[in-house]
Amino acid sequence: MIRLVALPLAAAVLASAAPVRPPRIVSINPCIDAVLVRVADPAQIAGISHYSQDPRATSIPLAVANRFRATSGTAEEVVALRPDVVLTGPHTEPATVAALKRLHIRLVQFAVPESVAESIVQVRDISAETGHPARGAALAARIAAAAAPSRAAPLPALIWQSGGLVPGSGTLPDELLRRAGFRNMSAAYGLKKWDVLPLEYLVARPPRVLLSVAAAEVGEDRLTSHPAIRRLARRIVVAAYPARLMNCGGPTIIDAMARLNQVRGGFAA
Repeated sequence: MIRLVALPLAAAVLASAAPVRPPRIVSINPCIDAVLVRVADPAQIAGISHYSQDPRATSIPLAVANRFRATSGTAEEVVALRPDVVLTGPHTEPATVAALKRLHIRLVQFAVPESVAESIVQVRDISAETGHPARGAALAARIAAAAAPSRAAPLPALIWQSGGLVPGSGTLPDELLRRAGFRNMSAAYGLKKWDVLPLEYLVARPPRVLLSVAAAEVGEDRLTSHPAIRRLARRIVVAAYPARLMNCGGPTIIDAMARLNQVRGGFAA
């Protein structure tokens, strides 16, 4: 009787001691990709978003993105990769959601972070899904350190994208501006959270610093093809601000703060 009981007990002990296989993960969101490649083992990553392999949209180095298989997020592509977990943003194709539910594949959706604090929580949550929470904690600490608030007097500034789109109060770029020692001029123009500022208003009442996404696209030596902005650059500082720094939170905050601090550092304290 003792042997009959001991054998199942020994088997249970051995089973509990066996290593647990890390989850196989597919991400179909480029901002999640940027976190995933930093906290997961490469072998865990079954697929990433095709946007991460697009030079105009990626938030990770192309050399890193090209190591992984990319999908456009369709149900067929994602299911074919046989993931244990699928990570995505707030907007996912209903067909993909239905297919994952039908096959009992875990789907975790993340909101777009609108603050440094939300970004840090998201990094920790994504890391927990990979089974490597300590890596997420380390990355979160780096983000918090990079986003440490400046003590410099705020300079009036504006981030201006193609078409005049401007991030306003309540957005992550707005918070990063403040942390780097700038005052976002969006509210002074009466703009909403994300709003369009016509060029004539910008020229009539320019900020001290214009962080131009267009300048980053054509090269800071040219600033922009628009003659009005070239003339404006004689009166204020127009600095290139890459579009990739606008797209995501997470580790992108580290690069965004480095660029903002670089521009702010060009002024006397």
